[in-house]
Amino acid sequence: MSKYKAIEVKNLDKNFKGKPALKQVNFSIEVGEMVAIVGASGSGKSTLLRHINGLEKGDKGTIYVFGTTLQTNGKFHSNIRKLRCQIGCIFQQFNLVNRLTVIENVLVGNLGKMSLVNSALRLFTKEEKIQALTALERVGILEQAYKRASQLSGGQQQRVAIARCLVQRAKIILADEPIASLDPESARRIMELLCELNQENCITIVSSLHQVQMVRRYFERSIALKNGEVVFDGTTVNLDDNKLDKLYGAAAAELILTGHGELV
Repeated sequence: MSKYKAIEVKNLDKNFKGKPALKQVNFSIEVGEMVAIVGASGSGKSTLLRHINGLEKGDKGTIYVFGTTLQTNGKFHSNIRKLRCQIGCIFQQFNLVNRLTVIENVLVGNLGKMSLVNSALRLFTKEEKIQALTALERVGILEQAYKRASQLSGGQQQRVAIARCLVQRAKIILADEPIASLDPESARRIMELLCELNQENCITIVSSLHQVQMVRRYFERSIALKNGEVVFDGTTVNLDDNKLDKLYGAAAAELILTGHGELV
């Protein structure tokens, strides 16, 4: 086991226009863990992930990635670009460039390691292209490599985003509601792929989700947020319906119902 945690968040506060978005958030995640961030809409899940990735500055508090300070008290570390290269992100809306081919979207994962000239001109080496094709094969869509991203289904586009993380050689994947836009079968396949990458590649996975049935199926540990505060951090089996009712009241229905209106 690494002597450093993959992620440490200490006393993180964030306010938007005077309204608390994150309040005294504290937790740590071990290298190779797979953790769900749970909460109703507006609980702070996406905001928290944006802080861990260095896309948002907190007002107070410190975030460490593999023992190195990412940000502290509203200031980013001077090596933040290098730290960000270790963190891959996938999003609800996939964040692909639709006019580019699938392989070009995957190759974007290399940009953080390329020179400014090569990255601006998208000058990729043969080796980098082979790595991209290998990543597409790993996620099961090699045959789609030269199609435009806009031609793919939602599930396939999410696989492209995951392949981009593999080319990036990310040690951490932050997934912000990665299955919210997908049909149930595509959602299942994406979650199983993330589990495989966690177990086989020891990639640390942190995913925000509001579908509690998926959290219970795939995650041993959950961190629940409410109004920007951590209200639960523990074994997912203990986050049962009664616990959700106590934490969220009427808003618990949003978590217990699936995205397709079916009861868990």
